[in-house]
Amino acid sequence: MRNIWYILYNYFIIPCLFVLLRIMGLFNDKTKRGLAGRKRVFEDLIVSAASLDKSKTLIWFHSSSLGEFEQAKPIIEELKKDSSINILVTFFSPSGYENSRKYPYADLISYMPFDTSFNAERFIKIVKPNLAVIMRYDIWPNHIWAMKKAGIPVYLVDATMKKDSPRKWILIKNFHKHLFRNIDRILTISQEDAEGFSKFGCTGEQVNVVGDTRFDRVYQRSLLAQSKNLIKKELFDGKKILVAGSSWDQDEEILLPAFMKLAKYDSDVVMIIAPHEPTIINLDRIEHEFGGKLATIRFSSLNNYSNERVIIVDSIGILLTLYTYADAAFVGGSFKQNIHNVLEAAVYGIPVLFGPKIDNSQEAIQLAQTGGGIIIRNKKDAYRQLRTLFSNDELRKQKGKTSFSYVQQHLGATNKIIKEIYRAI
Repeated sequence: MRNIWYILYNYFIIPCLFVLLRIMGLFNDKTKRGLAGRKRVFEDLIVSAASLDKSKTLIWFHSSSLGEFEQAKPIIEELKKDSSINILVTFFSPSGYENSRKYPYADLISYMPFDTSFNAERFIKIVKPNLAVIMRYDIWPNHIWAMKKAGIPVYLVDATMKKDSPRKWILIKNFHKHLFRNIDRILTISQEDAEGFSKFGCTGEQVNVVGDTRFDRVYQRSLLAQSKNLIKKELFDGKKILVAGSSWDQDEEILLPAFMKLAKYDSDVVMIIAPHEPTIINLDRIEHEFGGKLATIRFSSLNNYSNERVIIVDSIGILLTLYTYADAAFVGGSFKQNIHNVLEAAVYGIPVLFGPKIDNSQEAIQLAQTGGGIIIRNKKDAYRQLRTLFSNDELRKQKGKTSFSYVQQHLGATNKIIKEIYRAI
């Protein structure tokens, strides 16, 4: 049966995918960068791999893009405490590769070659990994088959299997049944995910529930963020801070009017808003939304702060640190399509508000169920919830403790995965 899937994949799917990528490369800059970046992938790998100490164990981590790589980082950084281990990191996405080229804990960083049978076998012969760790879902069949043939163990880590996953469609499910047989360990984030993999014929020996390294990562990053002193704390003495993170237009349509109404009745509240796309147009639009009703200042001008009620963040990469100043947070994407990472706020022990579109996030759903998260559905509801939180210190602190407790209860996946890795090497 594997031969049938091998033939279909290599003689139909791969050629179609390659043509599609070529066409997309004419119109899509990200695809174009990915194609260009792979032109010398093997030449670069040969040179880089030659410099590695061959006496060390080489563990290969593959991530689709930046989000998945964030989940790999706590595992990699713990493994690198062992001087006998080298780390190879690969990406499918150009954004992941380009933003991680200087990651200090990797000994070798590369694009993953396109998933042809020839490329997969050549790649493995060059780098000679002792173990492959695939983050979440970016499984490329020819590389899996090539590693199986070469006797290299393959682990799928932080694995998920959603109820509505396309992998469950009839023909695709049959394909994945045969593919998953070639994966030695599938380490899932929940029991529900483990049960999902069992429906593909994955055995109890293959599947183990270890949790989600995102909890470990946000906790690790929160400790660093708290030491940065990005804003002088005395700037907000006597203030109550709402941080709105990664907001989109649809989120702002609900949140900004609610905050303006709140500010009329509470002179101590301040909003720090970090739009998901801090373009000039978006920054100007947000300023216009307040229309002089509330004084605003951009984050880059904060040295001139004079009790403005709204601080608009005009840079990227500082949101996690900004949450350290928050008494409550709103996480964006939740009125658009998919909510962003609620853990980045919850780890600071604050209530986390969000809109109703949270089906993509088990964490948001569970936070709402435990009481650390609050779903808001419209402008009126947003104002009511904000007014309640900021007028009741005890309630706000209680919900914040619930948020932090939720994160604490889910720490530890990294250590469990490390133990699994050492069993293989």
